Amino acid sequence: MIHRPNVTVPTHARGGQNQEEWQRSECVLGYIPVIYYSVLLCVGVPVNILTLVALSRLASRTKKALYVYLLALTSSDILSQLFIIFVGFLLETAVFHRDMPDLLLHSVSILEFAANHASIWATVPLTVDRYVALCHPLLHRQISYPERARRIIAAVMALALASGVPFFWWSDMWRVSHPPTQLDRALIWTHVTIIYFLPCSIFLVLNSLIIHRLRRRQQQQLCHEENGDVSSAAAAMPPHHRRRLGKTTAMLLAVTSVFAVLWAPRTGVVIYHLYVSSVHRDWRVHLAYDLANMLAMLNTAVNFFLYCFVSKPFRAAVRDVLLLRHGGPVAARHALRHQQAPVNASTSSLSSANKRSQRNCTPYVPRADTQVI
Repeated sequence: MIHRPNVTVPTHARGGQNQEEWQRSECVLGYIPVIYYSVLLCVGVPVNILTLVALSRLASRTKKALYVYLLALTSSDILSQLFIIFVGFLLETAVFHRDMPDLLLHSVSILEFAANHASIWATVPLTVDRYVALCHPLLHRQISYPERARRIIAAVMALALASGVPFFWWSDMWRVSHPPTQLDRALIWTHVTIIYFLPCSIFLVLNSLIIHRLRRRQQQQLCHEENGDVSSAAAAMPPHHRRRLGKTTAMLLAVTSVFAVLWAPRTGVVIYHLYVSSVHRDWRVHLAYDLANMLAMLNTAVNFFLYCFVSKPFRAAVRDVLLLRHGGPVAARHALRHQQAPVNASTSSLSSANKRSQRNCTPYVPRADTQVI
C-alpha cells in the first residue's frame, strides 16, 4: 500500500539482472488506504460491539437460533477487523513495513484467513436455517433451537481455523517478484473457492428457492382471498408472522447480496494476478488490488446498518443499549400479556358456556316475593 522497496531478492543477487525486472509497482494511492482502514476500524469495531450486545439481548429474550447465527457472524467480523485490518494492513504494512520475522508473518496469515473464512461461512447456516423456516416450517420447529445452532457454529469455527492452516505458505502479492508457483496456484484457487465461489453458489441456490417459495405463497394467498377461501395455510397464517418472515428474509438477502457484491472485485483481481499480470509488476493491478481489498473489508462493518434498516426489534434493542435500559422485563410482560389474552378469552368463554348450561339444566323456581297469593 505504501511506496517502499518490496523485493524479496537481496541487492547483491540482482546486480546483473535487469533493474526493470525487479522494479516494484508503485502504490498510487499513497497513504489513502491507511487512512481508510483507520476510519473503518474506528467505526466498524464500535458498531460491531454494539451489534453484539443488542443481538445478545435478543437471543436471551427470544431463545431463537436466528440470533445465535447472527452473533457468530458479528463475532467473526470483529475477528476479521482485528487480524486483517489492524494487524495485517495497519501494523504489518503501515507501521512495520513487513520488516518482521517470516515465521510471525506466516502465523498471522493463518489467523487472517481463518477469521475471514469464519466471517463468510457463518452466513451459510443462517441461510440454510431461513430456507428450512420458509420451505419446511414443521421441520424447522423440530431442528432449529439455540443449542443446536451453537453446536453448528462451533463446528464452523473449527473448520474455519483448520482451513486457515494451509495459508501459512501464502505468498505476499505485493512483495513476491517471481511468477506464481504451483503452490501459489493451488492456494489461490483454494482461497477463491472457499471464500467466494462455494458460499456464493449456496447463497444463490437457497435464496432462489426462498424467493420462489415466497412468490408462490403470495400467489396462493391472493387466489384464496379472491375465492373467499380462508381455510388455507397461507390465508390462515397470522399477518404479524408473515411480516416477520418477510423482514427476516429481506435481512438475509441483503447480507448475502452485499457480500457477493463487495467481494467480487477482489476475487477477480486475484485470478487476474494469477494468469495475466502480477500485482508486483503492474501498477494498475496493484491499484485494483488495493481498491478491491478496501471494498472487501467494508463488508465487516455494514451489517449493523442493514440490521437497523430491516429489523424493528433490533432497532429497539440498540436503542435500549444506547439509553442504558434493560428492555427484557417490559418485553417479557408484553409477550406474556399476548400469551395470556387467548387463555383468558378461552377461560371466560368456558365459564360463560358453563353458566349457560347450568341455567338450562336447573329447573325454574319462582322467588317467594314474586309468588301470587
